[in-house]
Amino acid sequence: MEQTNDIAAALGEVRQRIAVAATRAGRDPGEISLIAVAKTHPQSAVERALDAGQLVFGENRVQEAMAKYPPLRAAGRKFELHLIGPLQTNKVREAVATFDAIQTIDRPKLAAALAAELPKAGRSLRLFVQVNTGAEPQKAGVLPEAADAFIAECRGTHGLTIEGLMCIPPADEPAAPHFALLREIARRNSLRGLSMGMSGDFELAVALGATHVRVGSAIFGVRG
Repeated sequence: MEQTNDIAAALGEVRQRIAVAATRAGRDPGEISLIAVAKTHPQSAVERALDAGQLVFGENRVQEAMAKYPPLRAAGRKFELHLIGPLQTNKVREAVATFDAIQTIDRPKLAAALAAELPKAGRSLRLFVQVNTGAEPQKAGVLPEAADAFIAECRGTHGLTIEGLMCIPPADEPAAPHFALLREIARRNSLRGLSMGMSGDFELAVALGATHVRVGSAIFGVRG
């Protein structure tokens, strides 16, 4: 019971911080979706968050999500699940069947695979393009200078409906310029969705226009 209360209390604190940040920025807190990132945490932690009223979750790995969430859906639990980690093309079928949103579209081959699989599966997912705002070679994401052309290719060539953009700023740089860059790319491509901000900087992301914030350790704690 104590663990349940801890997650419920943590969720309440994060929601309050989002509300305060949004109000200070002159925004409606209802415009911001809190994605509880449960990667590496067990299904029981997700259940406790669900019991506390959390309805949107994020996972980094397709296989981990496939083990945790289908049993919850089979039990009648309602939620929205976002893939926030890199997606390999050989996992597209499983990802489309498991997730409600994919935030990490970053290359033509993946866009083409999704465009082929979505109609076969009879599903319509929420889709985001990941932008590697820091041009970090170890990270996934289309480079900022290539983002406009890639978004146009997703829409025109592959017929995908792109809802927004996602980024993960470099850990050793101020996040604000990266959030501002993502916001500008979204603006010029008429995209409303901005998935940016994590446990350490989600309030800044809200101030700079985030519509989705991805918060894990501030809700579930840190697993060793």
